[in-house]
Formats: sequence, structure tokens, C-alpha cells
Amino acid sequence: MRLDLRRWLRVARSKIRRRGPDQPASPARSKARLRWVLRTVLALAILVVLVPAAAFGIGWYVFPAPTPDDVVISQIAKINFSDGKPMATVRPDGAGNRVKIALAQVPQHVQQAVLSAEDRSFFSNPGFDIVGIARAAWAQLTGRAGGGSTITQQYIKLTTGQDQHSFWRKYKEVIGAAKIAQEYSKERILEDYLNTIYLGRGAYGIQAAAQAYFGVDTGKLTVSQGALLAGLIQSPSRWDPATDPGMATQRWNYVLDGMVAEHWLSPADRAAAQFPQTLPQSSVKGGIPGNHLGHVVKQVQAELTDLGITEQSLTQDGLTITTTVDEGLEQQAADISAKVLKGQLPNLRTALVAVDPRTGGIVAYYGGDNGVGLDYARVLKQPGSSFKPFVMTAALLHKPPIGIYSYFDGSSPQTIAGQTVSNSDGDSCDECDLKEAMTKSINTIFYQLGVEVGPPAVAAAAHQAGIPANLLPNPTAGISLGDKEVRPGDMASAYATFAAGGVFRAPHLITKVETADGRVLVDNPASPAQLRIDPQVARNVTESMLDVAGSSLIPLSRSREVAAKTGTTQSHVVGQNNDGWTVGYTPTLSTAVWVGTNDNSPIKTPAGRPIYGRMVPGSIWQQFMNAALSSTPPERFPEFQPLGEDSESFWDDDDDDDDDHGRHHGRHHRDRDSDDDDDDSDDN
Repeated sequence: MRLDLRRWLRVARSKIRRRGPDQPASPARSKARLRWVLRTVLALAILVVLVPAAAFGIGWYVFPAPTPDDVVISQIAKINFSDGKPMATVRPDGAGNRVKIALAQVPQHVQQAVLSAEDRSFFSNPGFDIVGIARAAWAQLTGRAGGGSTITQQYIKLTTGQDQHSFWRKYKEVIGAAKIAQEYSKERILEDYLNTIYLGRGAYGIQAAAQAYFGVDTGKLTVSQGALLAGLIQSPSRWDPATDPGMATQRWNYVLDGMVAEHWLSPADRAAAQFPQTLPQSSVKGGIPGNHLGHVVKQVQAELTDLGITEQSLTQDGLTITTTVDEGLEQQAADISAKVLKGQLPNLRTALVAVDPRTGGIVAYYGGDNGVGLDYARVLKQPGSSFKPFVMTAALLHKPPIGIYSYFDGSSPQTIAGQTVSNSDGDSCDECDLKEAMTKSINTIFYQLGVEVGPPAVAAAAHQAGIPANLLPNPTAGISLGDKEVRPGDMASAYATFAAGGVFRAPHLITKVETADGRVLVDNPASPAQLRIDPQVARNVTESMLDVAGSSLIPLSRSREVAAKTGTTQSHVVGQNNDGWTVGYTPTLSTAVWVGTNDNSPIKTPAGRPIYGRMVPGSIWQQFMNAALSSTPPERFPEFQPLGEDSESFWDDDDDDDDDHGRHHGRHHRDRDSDDDDDDSDDN
């Protein structure tokens, strides 16, 4: 239509320009021009009057007048597994428990606060604002924001769940607004609106909001409290005073000033008003499963916020959220965890997170069976020796690289950089290379290695692999033995980077988000790939861990190639341990398992002996990995070529036997008494 109007203007101008300013028009030409003008006026009249009137009439009979109960449909969010099967239905507490109240129960000053915020001409307008609609239409045509809606139009939008920016939505909105304005009294419309409007904190309707923000019934709301709630209507989740006190205060002032302008509030009362205190911010909780899936749902909600999708959208837009979680693997994680813990002491807790290295998608997320309790997959814990692969990464990135076949002194105890270090969860060796040290989890060697490359380099390597940047602050030499806290998901994701040949993909739970009206808010099948670590370095780190699972008596079935590392954190109680870990991966699956307690007490067997990472955590990890990969053929990692100054001493170009896969023992020695090592120690 915009192009037709421009074409008409161009034609009109061209007709005028054909005749000079002083050139008289002939009678025939004048009559022709008059006929053209009349036809144009008639066409415009049809376009401006008759077509809208016809459209209005059709819409009047087609679109029903909505009721407050219609909003229930748009309040439900569906969260699905990766294959589209339902996982959970989220219904906000305020929606499920909304208490409808009569307008007479809403104080006059609260009604006026809402009118001040949203529609000061409510009682005099026909239900829609022609100027506002024209302004919105112009904004649509010019690609700008703008426009405005009456309370009656907002009520239509809320009850139909239609809030997309389109002429069709505005058309339906105007019809609905005019219809209910004709059928219902203004008081009835305002009452329905106040029982329908979303005000944040999962609260639908003024009564739920009064309870959520102030813990009182609507009838007890003060002028100041009513003004705060009214000011939140346009963006309740963002303008909640617990989230943005500055904007909440600005809106509160706007409402009160509007009440003064409309003579609903005296200047003296306005001057005496004080910004009200609210209760602590609540969150959307309705519909969260009480079992292990509850933790998944809460993490999905958190990820929605990270994606810019607000709580309001979650509770209003009828979202359908497709996750990366595999239903079968999720259930396996829960079942296997429960089975392994069944024979253990009742205070043990566990968490399991599994990531697909090819996409970054979290295919299983288990934080415990109590979905509304503590999520153990989110608890920060020291990873112990399962952090050693990052020390190995830093060594390979060192200049010159320190390869996995470099030899170190593995005796125990040793005094290293002024600290006494002993081997606990592993054997000792007078002299062994880094691959054997990784397999046997020899603390003295990795502590030496961490000192040589420097603790900051170890932290940097872990961050490159995927440990979040806000973790591992102020690292010291103890970082080599995992003294900095991480989460199971962090470890599964960082190990996945090694599995993917150094390519990091951000871990995520959401692949697609759609609204009830078909809009796609998120469509992200895979995280963007970032080459964080040189592929040869990543492959060398993998090589260093290939013997760990077998040595720890938790190999995978069918001789499946797997890189893994166990870890144990010592307790303050002498001879006991606090946390146990097993983390490992194949080319297509990276899984981290943590076992501990909810009060940081020692983890023990029923016989009272300490639990190590290879034991209960290792059993859960082994059983889950076997179950998850049972239907896929064994895969091998890419061809291995060693890095490091020791590589030429063992690498045999003629040895290309696939079965050997290029694995040899090196002969390069690292002597901590050498001048080179003394220099390195001094540097760090």
C-alpha cells in the first residue's frame, strides 16, 4: 500500500508539471482532470472508509470476545527432550494459583495507579486509540519502535497470547477491544484486566502480585505500593526493584506524577510518598518436577535468561523449548547413580553431566533425585587429580614443549618449591614418564611439572579447554593437584574440548525456543566451534590418559578406546577423602561424575574405608558410558604424533602398525637437580 500511494503522488505531480504555471487548461483537459480527481477521491474513500468498515464487520463476527480464563493457555511453557518428547510443563505459581477478585476489592487508588501507568483516558475512550494505532502503523512501515495500546487492547493481547508486531495482530486487537467495549462495561473490563495482567515473580493478577511483592491482600495495598505494581506492568521481570531499582523508582515516580496530573492524588500526598520495600525476589517454580528432571528444568530456565528470554516470556508466550537432553541417557544417569549408591552409606551424593563434544550439547544432566533441592551438578568442588590433564596441556604448550614421554622423579615424599608433596591416590616410581605418571596419578611428578610451567599457565590451559574464566583465581602450585573448585559440567565440557581435537563448543541445554504463535526465538543446533587448543596438543593430552581407565579397573566394554582421569580430594580428617571424581571421554561423549556428601564430611565405604575416585565415581562413570555407547561401534581417536623434545628418541617412522597406534616409551629425563630445572623453579 505504501508503494501504491507513492506511485499515485508521482502521477499527480507529473500531471501538474506537464502544464506550465501560466498555461491555461483547455475545457476538455479540465474535465478529464476533474474526472481523474473524482475517481481518485472515490478510490481513497473506498480504501480509507469502506474497506476498513468491511474488515471491521467481518472481524466483529469472526473473533470472539476473550475472557480472563483464556490466558491460562498462553501461560504454559513446555520443555521437551531432544526428540520432542515432553520433559516438563512449567506453569508459574501465580498462574496456577491466581485468585480472581472483584473490582470492589481493589482500592480506588490502586485502580487509578494502573490507569495512570497504562491508560489515563480509559473511561472515555472507545476501547482503542486511533492515534496510537496510526503511530504504531507508521512505526511498522518505517521500521521503528512506537505506538501505544489502551488497557482494553492490552487485555486482548494478554488473553489471546498474541504479542507479535504485525498489522494482523493489531487488526484482531482492535476488533476484540471494540467488541468487549461494546459488550462489557468499563468496570468489568478493568476488573478482568486486573485479574489477568502479569506483574512478575510468577504472579498473574493484582491479588497474586500483592502477595508476591508485599505479602498482603490487594485491599491493603497503599498508594505507594499500588504505584510500584502499576509501574511494572510494561516490563515486570526487568523492572522488578530487586533487579533494577533505578528503573523501578523511575516508573514509580511516573505513576505518582500521573495521578497528580489527573487529580487522583494531591500534591501533598505525592510529596509525602516513599518508595515501598518489597519482599525478596521469588522465581518461577510451578511445574518443576520433584525428581532429577527438576534440576534440568531449572538449568533450562537459567539458560533462557542467558539467551535474553525473560521470565515474562516464559510465563506468557506459551514457549515450547527443545533441549539437548537425551531421554534415555538422562534416565540411565539417574538409574545407574541410584543403583551404585544403593549399597553405600546414605550420606553419599552424586552428580553426572555428559556432553557431546561435536555440538557442546548436554545430553545428560543429573544433579540428584530431589529436583527442588540442592543441585549437586552445580556445586563447586575441588577436582583433585582429575585436574592433571590441564597441567599436561600447559606442559605441551610450554616453550619448548614438555612431551608425555618426558621422565621425572616420582618418588614420595618430595620437597618441591618449599612444599612437602606425597603420592596418595596412586603409586610411586623412582623415575617414569608423564604418561605413566598420569596413569598412576603420581602427585610428586605433576607438582614438579606445575611448578616448572607455572601455575598461571596451568590455569590458562584449563580456561582454554573450557573451565569458566571466573574460576581458578590466584593459582598457586597446588592447582596442579586440583585445589581450585570447579563443577562437574565444567569438567565434562573441558574434557570434551580434548575429545574434539582442541575445538571448544560452549555447553548448552537448549536448541530451539518457539512461541505459541510460531515465532522462533532461538534456533541453535550447535554452539559455534572455537579452536582453543592446537589439535596435536589435544591429541597428546588424550594419549596421556588412554591407560587410566584400564589401570583403574573401570575400562569400557568391547575394548573401546577412552581417555579418562580419576581424582580424589583429601579430607581434613587424616586418612580420609572428601570428594571423588572420574572424568573421561570417547570421540563422541564426555562424562564427568562427582561423588561426595552434602556436608563435606568424609566419603567412606560401608566398612569405613576411604572412597577414591576410581571406586564409586568410577563405577557410575563406567556403567553410564557403557550404557550410553552400547549401540555405537567402538571409535578410535585420530593418529597420534608426539610433541616434545623427547619425541625423536622413541618415534620410529617405520612403525605404522595401526594396532600399536604409535604408542611407545620415551627416554628423555627430567632431573630436578639439573641447572635447567633450577632456573625454571627460580622463574616461577
